[in-house]
Amino acid sequence: MKNKFRMQPIQILAIGFGVIILLGGILLSTPLVTGDGKSVNFIDGLFIATSSTCVTGLSLFDIYSEYNFLGQLVMLLLIQIGGLGFIAVAMSFSKLVGNKLSLYQRTLMSESIGALKYGGLQKLMRQMVIGTLTIEAIGAVIIALRLILQNMPVGKAIWFGIFHSVSAFCNAGFDLMGYYKEGSSLITFNSDPVILITIMTLIVVGGIGFIVWNDVVENGRNFRKYALHSKIMISFTAALILIGALLFFLMENNNAFGNMNVMDKITNSFFASITARTAGFASVDYTEVSNGSQALTMILMLVGAGPGSTGGGLKITVVAVIFMGIQANILNYRDYSIFKRTVPESIRMSALSTAAAYIILMLTGLFLLIVLNPTIPIAALMFEAISAIGTVGLSLNLTPTFGAASKLILIILMYAGRVGSLSVAMAIVRKKLIPKISYPEEKITV
Repeated sequence: MKNKFRMQPIQILAIGFGVIILLGGILLSTPLVTGDGKSVNFIDGLFIATSSTCVTGLSLFDIYSEYNFLGQLVMLLLIQIGGLGFIAVAMSFSKLVGNKLSLYQRTLMSESIGALKYGGLQKLMRQMVIGTLTIEAIGAVIIALRLILQNMPVGKAIWFGIFHSVSAFCNAGFDLMGYYKEGSSLITFNSDPVILITIMTLIVVGGIGFIVWNDVVENGRNFRKYALHSKIMISFTAALILIGALLFFLMENNNAFGNMNVMDKITNSFFASITARTAGFASVDYTEVSNGSQALTMILMLVGAGPGSTGGGLKITVVAVIFMGIQANILNYRDYSIFKRTVPESIRMSALSTAAAYIILMLTGLFLLIVLNPTIPIAALMFEAISAIGTVGLSLNLTPTFGAASKLILIILMYAGRVGSLSVAMAIVRKKLIPKISYPEEKITV
């Protein structure tokens, strides 16, 4: 009887994220966390909590100006929990106090971090937590030292180093650079290669996924021994970064990057390519980039990072499977194959279902935003909608102007984008046994 009412792992993930967001929204609305001691509107507090937990980075105001140290700390905790996955964080604490993981807990853990198998989960979890804290610590030290050299007070530089390192690794995109200029993101540092390269590295490492980490640790540079998942993630990530950087360089060479030297143009091109796929930091004002660059940014935001990573988006592996399907149909192949391996049919169906649900939800959110904001260009609203569901955080500065209803739409998009649009639907619908009945086939035209 007890097992009959046990929730499915997907339901626990969806509900758990919702509870954390709600608690964060309450905390971030209180006067205790604001710089001026005044309460933040609850919808606004809920929006920031959602954006933090879903590691998005969309904001309604300058974080440094609005929240005091306590408020920034709450946001940092939400970002870390959202980046690692709250189940992974909870299980890590459970392991620390000596509790053994049950089969059900292993299932939850597997769903949370996107593991391919239950075996070796505890080892993977240990590597994930230790690796995360180590990489974030290294990033924090580099950023802090750089800021100290630029005459920032030591205490503030250390806090800025920690906040921005965690935010970058978790692909959150929140920053405290309002210290220099309100709402400036990393524009102040677009000619500082140390800051930009450090942030880029943290974004890529966090966004490639914990499963890939495990492969790299176990197999080193022996690419042939990597799992198919890791091979796809590494090769497609590298291709997206290089192609994106080249296109940004060509389109913005005489535009947004016009006043930079050649090395700064190259660095900012790579930064734009990397940050667009779920990080949300900006080294240039996106209202000033060309239409082509805005369109490219939207494409990269849709693609996103890897499954089981700190990033969001449609996921690189899903896009890879879709491209395999296109190739198979063009060449009249029966199987989807890559790197001399065939992708199982169950994975193909899952990828296509995920992509369809994701696109439908994004278009629904966009439609509602258009209805609620009839005077704003559709392309601009699409940028904000894709940024929300892709958990990216880049903006054309429209989000702060939205009313409560539009903010709620973006909250839903961010939540679904982090938990997974298909997972949200599966969490809502109670799992039922499907009768093993096969109906006659009949062709349709596609």
